[in-house]
Amino acid sequence: MSRQYQHDIVIIGAGAAGLTLALELADQYRVAILTKADIREGSTLYAQGGVAAVLSDKDTIDSHINDTIDAGVELGDPEAIRFTVEHSKASIDWLIDQGVPFTRYGESDEYHLTKEGGHSHRRIIHSADATGLAISKTLIKNASNHPNIEFFPDRVAVDIITTQKLGLPGPNRSVGVYALNLDDDTIEVFQGQFISLACGGSSKVYLYTSNPDTASGDGIAMAWRAGCRVANMEFNQFHPTCLYDAKAKTFLISEAVRGEGGKLLLPDGSRFMSKFDPRAELAPRDIVARAIDHEMKRLGIPHVLLDISHKDQDFIKEHFPTIYKHCLEYGHDMTKGPIPVVPAAHYTCGGVVVDRNSATDINNLYAIGETAYTGLHGANRLASNSLLECIVFARSAASHIAAHTTPLPSIVIPDWDESQVTNSDEDVVITHNWQELRRFMWDYVGIVRTNKRLLRAKHRVDLLRSEIQEFYANYKVSNDLLELRNLAVVADLIIQSAMSRKESRGLHFTLDYPAKMSQSKPTILTPTHSC
Repeated sequence: MSRQYQHDIVIIGAGAAGLTLALELADQYRVAILTKADIREGSTLYAQGGVAAVLSDKDTIDSHINDTIDAGVELGDPEAIRFTVEHSKASIDWLIDQGVPFTRYGESDEYHLTKEGGHSHRRIIHSADATGLAISKTLIKNASNHPNIEFFPDRVAVDIITTQKLGLPGPNRSVGVYALNLDDDTIEVFQGQFISLACGGSSKVYLYTSNPDTASGDGIAMAWRAGCRVANMEFNQFHPTCLYDAKAKTFLISEAVRGEGGKLLLPDGSRFMSKFDPRAELAPRDIVARAIDHEMKRLGIPHVLLDISHKDQDFIKEHFPTIYKHCLEYGHDMTKGPIPVVPAAHYTCGGVVVDRNSATDINNLYAIGETAYTGLHGANRLASNSLLECIVFARSAASHIAAHTTPLPSIVIPDWDESQVTNSDEDVVITHNWQELRRFMWDYVGIVRTNKRLLRAKHRVDLLRSEIQEFYANYKVSNDLLELRNLAVVADLIIQSAMSRKESRGLHFTLDYPAKMSQSKPTILTPTHSC
């Protein structure tokens, strides 16, 4: 018999989006937060640069809006962009009230603002070079001390439970979540009047990624299976500069390094970015990533170089203490010379379609942060707009939930049925399919695409999904199987979206359609049925 838990709000994910929602609602509601691993693990923890917001008298809301539209190659939703930017200062004030220790100028009360690629002003408020860590630690501390917030670590969400799936009459709404408890391999039921997906993105679908292991597109895949639309899944941001080192995997080197004067170099020491964009190293990420990819393929080199050693050593150590120490651990001293860097999958600009309140197509189901498609990012995310989106839309969702709470009839949710499955003795199938999926996504659906590559990828993903579904139907679930199942769904959505866009725009670049269309619109996919 499955263990069943009852809460008012069930939140899947403990990053900036999920924690903000929880803290905003906890005074009036009982909140459960499910995390796949330790409660501190997630993309927020690794965010380095900061949070973009209009905080200076020299900056304007319209300037931030225009920069966001420009970076998104005019595919962003103007209303969503304005909504986000207009709520940027209030979101920063909220974080400050929570106790986030943003960096100040020396001993002054004035916050230090930095500049990143695509921004026309210094508007990035930060906590040294580990802003995500500072936000995560602060919000987790506050949430852990709140009596109405209960954390459930080591839980992997399996699927959203809806009234439609239960065969109940009336409008379809979410009522709970099935989740795998990794401690004892049992499936538990988490019931709640409101369910929020704050699970992060899907960059783990690619072979090389700057994201943590938890970023396997779970929220997007679960929402799609439940019947929600998704949008703009072809726009996968590849961060231009991740440390190239076999032992370090793919450690991200913040955009702020280039913002403070870092130069991209070829092995002979020559700069190359000015050939691709007049903004050189401060061009938006899609342009920089494609330029690096082009030079690596042209010269047959495994990486390029990022050099900020011309700056004073104390300046580098003060502004980038985390990056400096991490690089030094692998033998790269950024105060004395350039460090090797390569692009890596970094951010999912598309996701589950939501409105200004973060509400999805299913009643009482919300999606926030990288899981969601709000319309903010368009064809490419402007640097440091992601954490801002988390805070703005989580607070908006909280207000919407508080205003739409009504008594609902109690529902009996059936236990998870494992009567027809057995323990697997062929986990090699999962390992093989896992490696194949991430490899062909990197090779065929990466920074540069073609029709032939996409067709190959579509053929492979169709076969893989069939194999995975057969395995899922016959064997007990595991973390690896659930992640593989979700990654295959997300890979298929990315491929479908990429095949439907007959142009090159932002993060989607195809050799078969190198030009940008004069008019374009978001790619929206609608499930034919919930599954």
